Amino acid sequence: MELFYAEEITGSLCSLSQDEAAHCVRVLRHRSGDEINVIDGEGTMYRCRLVSDSPKSCQAEIVEAFPGWGSHPYRLNMAVCPTKNNDRFEWFVEKATEVGVDVISPVIGDHSERKVYKTERASKIALSAAKQSLKSAVPEVAEPVSVRDFIKANASSDALRLIAYCFEDESHPRTSVKAALAKSSEASRDVIILIGPEGDFSREEASLAIDSGFIPVHLGASRLRTETAAVTAAEAVYFTFMD
Repeated sequence: MELFYAEEITGSLCSLSQDEAAHCVRVLRHRSGDEINVIDGEGTMYRCRLVSDSPKSCQAEIVEAFPGWGSHPYRLNMAVCPTKNNDRFEWFVEKATEVGVDVISPVIGDHSERKVYKTERASKIALSAAKQSLKSAVPEVAEPVSVRDFIKANASSDALRLIAYCFEDESHPRTSVKAALAKSSEASRDVIILIGPEGDFSREEASLAIDSGFIPVHLGASRLRTETAAVTAAEAVYFTFMD
């Protein structure tokens, strides 16, 4: 199934960007009169009919709309420290999008080796992965903030907030992410999960998170790379809430 993305939808018309139009017309050879499927990136898929076939900017008339197409019954914000090797973080973005995530929040921790992160490429990867995995909503890739600022910004959130770290803390024993999710109620299908950098969260960051209402969790006995831990956590949410 082919999916195209339209940033601009006005009335009954979808306008494809130059990149999307070129792929539609030049690569896939669609012409006026052909039916195509278009997503708006916000959760709706449209069955459309092409009314112009310029490879620079083609338009399609909406025939039928399908709200919530390819959606999941939860809202997930994965706050993850970008890895030193950018390819690994981009792999996480792709796989988390395929599984089901709503917001990807790059966060910079005390022990982060990568202190600067640009989101443009990750946003393109998320769009491509959403189309490939047949989703009409494209995850938001937020602008990077520090771990501390992210924790403070979500201190009053009603979401189920989890922080995964590796070190032992006798005063704050960790539960498994599976157990923490299983205890969440129907009203708590809004989930935030913090995943640290290669050097883990600092104890000060973990303490701030716990004091702000985050639940300390672990992802099992194996020590996982940042990107593996992040995808594992996203999959745990998926398998907990998907029917």
